[in-house]
Amino acid sequence: MRRGSKRPLAGVRVLVGRARHQAGALSSALRKLGAEVVEIPFIEIRRPRSYKPLDTVLKNLATYDWLILTSVNGVDATWERLAKMRMSKRDLKNLKVAAIGPATRKAVEKKGVKVDVVPEEYVAESVVKSLRSKVKGKRVLLARAKVARDVIPRELRKLGAQVDVVEAYETVVPAASRTRLRAMMRKPARRPDVITFTSSSTVRNFVALAGRISSSVRDGITLASIGPVTSATLAELGLGADVEAKEYTIPGLVQAILRRG
Repeated sequence: MRRGSKRPLAGVRVLVGRARHQAGALSSALRKLGAEVVEIPFIEIRRPRSYKPLDTVLKNLATYDWLILTSVNGVDATWERLAKMRMSKRDLKNLKVAAIGPATRKAVEKKGVKVDVVPEEYVAESVVKSLRSKVKGKRVLLARAKVARDVIPRELRKLGAQVDVVEAYETVVPAASRTRLRAMMRKPARRPDVITFTSSSTVRNFVALAGRISSSVRDGITLASIGPVTSATLAELGLGADVEAKEYTIPGLVQAILRRG
């Protein structure tokens, strides 16, 4: 890293593993700082096998007090179905909305809907803390990925909330990335200096895609994590995060990469 330079990441190769349609913001920010960015998706966003469960709860939105959205993908999927059923923001007028992180909040606000709660930290535990005094006796709808941590529904139920969890989308391992990733990791001259991880799913999928090669990433490669949950998954799988974002966002992740030794 060239300290004080306008391009402090010049000569640094960064592997970005976000889903293809979401990689742009991170890749663009890194390129502006001089990094050589290689995009190989570790994750692919797909529609659920059936929209029936999501459609059913959306038709009954008026019976809920809170809607919790944990990602931009959840926002996109929810509003796609609302539009399909010719529902609009008027159908959400009596609903309070909680969103994890500024990107999710921005996505909701772009739909013309007010966000009532954004937790201080962009993790499930902070959502629970933010809603602790607001959900007793309330009906809560959580729209999220098919596979996700159960912290929010479990803890909110303990607080007296009635929580319904609905699958809005699913994340899968993009098989097409396997050959590219393994080819990159096998040759030292092609290996990245930094690998970014933006969720626990990206960590697990990286290991699935890389196979045995994943064990070699500790040799001179910086593993950059977007936050503590992602870092915990890296540790669980025997990798460990070298740098972690202080603010659990894409800009925070970029700043963490800039802080690498």
